[in-house]
Amino acid sequence: MKNDAANRLGTEKVSKLLVKFSIPAITGMVVNALYNFVDRIFVGHAVNELALGGLSLVLPFLTIGMAFAMLFGIGTANMISMRLGQGRKPEAENALTHCFLLLTGAGILMTIFGLVFLDQLMELVGPNENSESLYYAKEYFRITLYGTVFFLISFGLSHCTRAQGFPAVTMKAMIMGAVLNIIFDAIFILWFKWGVQGAAWATIIAQFCSTIYILKFILSKKAVVKLDIRHLKPDISIVRQIMAFGSAQALLQFLFSITQFLNIKSAGWYGEAALGVSNGGDIALSGLSIVGAISMLILMPVFGINQGAQPILGYNYGAKNYHRVLRAYTGAITAATLICIAGFFIVQLFPVQLVKLFAPDASPALMQFTPRAMRIIMMILPLAGFQIVSTNFFVVTGRPKISVFLSMLRQCIILFPCIFLFGRFFGLWGVIAAAPFSDALSFIITGVFIFFELRKLKQLLKQNDTKRALD
Repeated sequence: MKNDAANRLGTEKVSKLLVKFSIPAITGMVVNALYNFVDRIFVGHAVNELALGGLSLVLPFLTIGMAFAMLFGIGTANMISMRLGQGRKPEAENALTHCFLLLTGAGILMTIFGLVFLDQLMELVGPNENSESLYYAKEYFRITLYGTVFFLISFGLSHCTRAQGFPAVTMKAMIMGAVLNIIFDAIFILWFKWGVQGAAWATIIAQFCSTIYILKFILSKKAVVKLDIRHLKPDISIVRQIMAFGSAQALLQFLFSITQFLNIKSAGWYGEAALGVSNGGDIALSGLSIVGAISMLILMPVFGINQGAQPILGYNYGAKNYHRVLRAYTGAITAATLICIAGFFIVQLFPVQLVKLFAPDASPALMQFTPRAMRIIMMILPLAGFQIVSTNFFVVTGRPKISVFLSMLRQCIILFPCIFLFGRFFGLWGVIAAAPFSDALSFIITGVFIFFELRKLKQLLKQNDTKRALD
């Protein structure tokens, strides 16, 4: 039965497989993006536009939390897949128990550290000490810190349930969390009038429920690899292996948090001078918060397509079905690019309406800044699908280091100096222009790498065709 399911990756129509594998991944990704998206809509409507900037100040720290969840979660997921394939199920279960304890420990330490150094952390990213956004950020972050353990466990263990063949469990947990987040946002923000504190409590409760759902599954008889602390065999070598397997993705998340920090800090520095109002830094932060939420909602389906294509590409590359590899690769890029193009036109044609979705009573300064910033930042959006799918393609062909390099190229190697230099010479608008410039240059470099990789793939394809003709 399991062999038949795997064999379909090499025989079933590629387009049908892409749809089948991508839809659950897209659903999970979009649902995950809805947490921030919905929070911002409720806060923008029920509190004020400056509270949106407060939520953006917290993003780098949430991304660091996600990095730890990926370090332990993805690392353990890879170990589970390998150990199950080797028929070493007890070792897979021991790795899962280690993962649970690592996620719990990391969550507790992050909570304690965040609460002790809350003021210092917030002032590190805030535009200035009189910032109103800074006030909202502290209110939101103080509460969400208590839910760090739930966030890390639910997000980290979701990779482990997927690795043992239950992607639907992960998807249901994420959907449950997003739906509950919306419901509690409405109750706490609109009915109880708790403002950003209500958004924080809604997020914590939603993540707690997702955590309970996933834990209930991996403690049940349905799970292939079960969580059982009673049978834990502490082993530092397992911890090292987990961290080794998850380090690449975790590193990218850490770098992304630094990018977020630089963007936020630079917007705060240059906002007042660029927008000509005393709270220009706060306005710029609110605008970037809106742009970030819209950007993530557009790109999440692309990441879902990328995830869905990976097992198809990997299986057929390993089986030397290079025709199917090319079809899956071009199909994934086509679908991802169509989504990006649709998002590009929506952003370019309706930026004002999108801003009003978050801030119906937006100030003139916010309306002056955000639509223009949105158009500039997403100027290169149609190229993003190619960049994301192609970067991941090198993992499939056995060159993960190139994949990591290309991801780092876009997120830090090019972007970091651009933010500094463009900001120094052109102020706020230079900081805004750094993102599309980095995307465009990364696209060109990725294109060069993928050109030679595809040429090599076509040579392998010809060799296979020649061999079959001779046979």
